Amino acid sequence: MAANGRKIREQVLALLDRKGYRPLNKIDIARELGLTGTQRNALRKTLRELERAGAIARIRKNRYVLPAEADLVAGKLSIHQAGYGFLIPETPGQPDIFIAAENIGTAMHGDRVVARISRDSPDDRIKGRREGRVIRILERAHDTIVGTLQRSPNFYYVVPDDPRFVHDVYVRPVAAVYDRRGRGAPKEDRRSQTAATVGDKVVVRLDAWESRHVNPEGEIIEVLGPATAPGIDMLSIIRKYHLPAEFPKDVLDQAERISEQIGARQLEGREDLRKEFIVTIDPDDARDFDDAIQVEKTKSGWRLGVHIADVAAYVEPGSALDREARRRGNSVYLPDRVIPMLPERLSTGVCSLNPGVDRLTHSVFINFDKNGVAKSARFAHSVIRSAHRLTYKQAYAILTSPPRDRLGERLHLAWELAALLRQKRFEHGSLDLDFPEVKVWVDKRGHPVRLERVDNDESHQLIEEFMLAANEAVARELKKRAIPTIYRVHENPDPEKLAEYREFVLSFNYRVGDLTHRAELQRLLASIRGKPEEQALKVALLKSLKRARYSPQPLGHYGLAKANYLHFTSPIRRYADLVAHRGLGRDGTPLPSAPSRTTERRSRSDAPYRADMGEIASIAEHISATERTAADAEIDASQMKKLEFFQRQLDQRNPQIFRAAIVDVRNYGLMVELPDALITGLVHVSSLTDDFYLFEPARRQLIGRRSRKRFKIGDEVSVFVARVDAFKRQVDFAIALASEARRTPRRK
Repeated sequence: MAANGRKIREQVLALLDRKGYRPLNKIDIARELGLTGTQRNALRKTLRELERAGAIARIRKNRYVLPAEADLVAGKLSIHQAGYGFLIPETPGQPDIFIAAENIGTAMHGDRVVARISRDSPDDRIKGRREGRVIRILERAHDTIVGTLQRSPNFYYVVPDDPRFVHDVYVRPVAAVYDRRGRGAPKEDRRSQTAATVGDKVVVRLDAWESRHVNPEGEIIEVLGPATAPGIDMLSIIRKYHLPAEFPKDVLDQAERISEQIGARQLEGREDLRKEFIVTIDPDDARDFDDAIQVEKTKSGWRLGVHIADVAAYVEPGSALDREARRRGNSVYLPDRVIPMLPERLSTGVCSLNPGVDRLTHSVFINFDKNGVAKSARFAHSVIRSAHRLTYKQAYAILTSPPRDRLGERLHLAWELAALLRQKRFEHGSLDLDFPEVKVWVDKRGHPVRLERVDNDESHQLIEEFMLAANEAVARELKKRAIPTIYRVHENPDPEKLAEYREFVLSFNYRVGDLTHRAELQRLLASIRGKPEEQALKVALLKSLKRARYSPQPLGHYGLAKANYLHFTSPIRRYADLVAHRGLGRDGTPLPSAPSRTTERRSRSDAPYRADMGEIASIAEHISATERTAADAEIDASQMKKLEFFQRQLDQRNPQIFRAAIVDVRNYGLMVELPDALITGLVHVSSLTDDFYLFEPARRQLIGRRSRKRFKIGDEVSVFVARVDAFKRQVDFAIALASEARRTPRRK
């Protein structure tokens, strides 16, 4: 039947591609191909599969065509909260297609759709931008949404948390849905523990939505709790992004059977590094340590040792642990919790390189000459005992002080090598796209209490350079051995996107040439370093570049300027790294495996693990998607906590004074960025009460009519929060008077 299906698939595609083909429906196609009986059933299934894959398109009167022949494009729809959207074509290299709000139909953010290109649109003629209209939904991104239950006089509805879902969702008036006083529900339902009340966060399963002229409808399937209750905001993020909240029982049972002690059998064939001076450097609140380093000076240069937790020794391919890790793809880090890829028994226990205990590792040894050029690399299964667990702050304090002991001497030696590698990397064309981060510290109830800016200082750069070197060495080795693996790729940018970005840069009065030349892009990044608009320009650049992803092919990494690159150094939190470990372990000898508490017999087969290209390609596509989901959830959660932080200041009537930089000036006010909070907001012109301000568009300035006081891009000002719109994710600020700025101490 499968062979018959493939034959029908080929026949259908050949028919639709035939010169002079006129659109036919499925009955006419069956007649044209001479299909009868069961073959017609196979045809219907094949047509559905081809349409879902975007290989063919169904037009009016259910007739089928090849998409390109009818100006049709399949892709993923990305909707802006203002209502319009963009279709990101599935065919690589095609530009995005603008979809006006009135042309979206019943499609929602993230859906796979088919759009017809409007060749005669004014935007297409003027700007060369393609515009389209959604004609069919191939696949819904989600069948549930998370939002807040509300009530009008006549019906209940849910306001989605995601502003890109621009329609409220009507929910059926069931007995278990009522307001906080219990009105509208029978007595027996008022005792229900799962009843939804107005103001609760709920999960709604969406019904089929056929017409944009009426709101979508759905059914409440889970009540998370009052929107303002502690922890409900993060729980809503977990449900919104469909993150796994718990591990299945068989996964936890398998993890529990892994012994915390390393048996003699596991040490067979491993290089014993327990007496070497090896350290870990991680964030203050890190609980899983999957990388450790050592650096030694040699006669010809340096010897770098990077030691990575040997997760592959504990997670067997195809096991319950492996299947769940693959499904999750990566760990997710939210302000108040971690959703790990592996159970805590492994992630913070037997696999974590905690100080003073023996741990199984996979080591990369790289010899560099005095100029920082890698001359050789060696790979080994090893066992280590970390000598020190350093935080980034501790490492930075050591690096910025004269060495006082063995730890200080080794760390300063490591920085000598890291600084040289960093210099060489930028000389070879790597782009400086590092961003500072803001850590949101929360109390035991999950309320944000402090924002801490985390800069990419020498301690971070030291670890970054060594991890990059190890990742590149492993990528080169696996490519040389022709072993299928998952590469980390960042393809060259679209010249048109860079041209649009150049226009944006010019609006900030920077002189810039052709940004398709890497050297010119590097020069621009150097010129904006430390400027108030640096963050805005870097964010815009990232949006102009393609997104890094995982691929079975070594397509190179544009941002790092590396031909061969993959992820190897974080197997506790990324599945891609675990795949690389398994590939590197394919030397003809089975890896030592983790014994249970009752036995040390090898549970693996005697043959080394081998993955074919089809499986590798499938994993790469899946974990690229889980990585995007995790990044979106982390950004969303951090933004939510920042907004709560500012709202709490308003509620307590004790707003903090922040330093801010003006990054744009409009006729309605000043766009300011807070470098200590990494958040952008508006100072509305109506809040500037000391004068009447006029907008000067040529110089993009606001000028006081009486005082001639000027606000322009790049100016530094002191601000405090004036208003928070949690739904629109917007913060308004007001300028603090000089006396207020002096009176209120600025916190970190």
